[in-house]
Amino acid sequence: MAYALVTGGSSGMGLEYSRQLAARGYDLVLVSNQQEQLDEASRALEGEFGVKALPLFMNLAEPDAARTLMSRLDEMSVDPEVVIHNAGLFFFREMTAELLPKFETMLQLHVHFITMSVALFGLRMKERGSGRILIVSSMAARIPAPGITVYSATKAYLRSFGESMYYELRPYGVAVTTVCPAAIDTPLYGLSDNMRKWGKRLGFIHTPAWLVRRALRGLFRGRCRVSPSILNPIVPALVNLLPPPLEGYIWKKLKPRLGRGGKPI
Repeated sequence: MAYALVTGGSSGMGLEYSRQLAARGYDLVLVSNQQEQLDEASRALEGEFGVKALPLFMNLAEPDAARTLMSRLDEMSVDPEVVIHNAGLFFFREMTAELLPKFETMLQLHVHFITMSVALFGLRMKERGSGRILIVSSMAARIPAPGITVYSATKAYLRSFGESMYYELRPYGVAVTTVCPAAIDTPLYGLSDNMRKWGKRLGFIHTPAWLVRRALRGLFRGRCRVSPSILNPIVPALVNLLPPPLEGYIWKKLKPRLGRGGKPI
């Protein structure tokens, strides 16, 4: 049975990727720095789908995490056919001195780890002539966004990197798909229950299961990019039309609402 590896695969959106891949018959390697969640998710997935779900406890923000991950997989005799780069960090905060360590973690996780991991997995897949890699970017990749400054910049990097790797690896039978989610129904954004409910009714906010179905469908069809929400073409276009003074005014009004710490996603 082929293996799928999911980073951040034991909770949130990553767990939904794990569930839908298990439903497709893949054995799993779940990678996370949350040991208790890893163990619980692995047992639950094995019980529900009858697949192997191997927990792999790791901090992917460590400097040499990509090579360490490959070494750990080699020790487990696992060479995944599908790799989902879902793990990341998100917070709404204005840049301050005390937040610099979190910015460094975000850069390490979003940029360095994913770049090196895609390169390492991509080279192996290229040699055998098959494999699929999914990179989670964001609609924010196209938006200059105060409060998520480093997040949106790193997601822009991932969008560009993922699409370039698509063209590099496609001739060798390897699919690289970049998914750019818009608004997803999770507690991550701090919206009220009422706003989330109306957002879903109007079709602006979607469930994790909805997004993952479309992301995986795009991955298995070999698509370069998946931007599944109606907000993807609308919001960046509107934001880019805003004059700088108006964007500055909006940021000034939003600032008092911000202040939540970083959350792994």
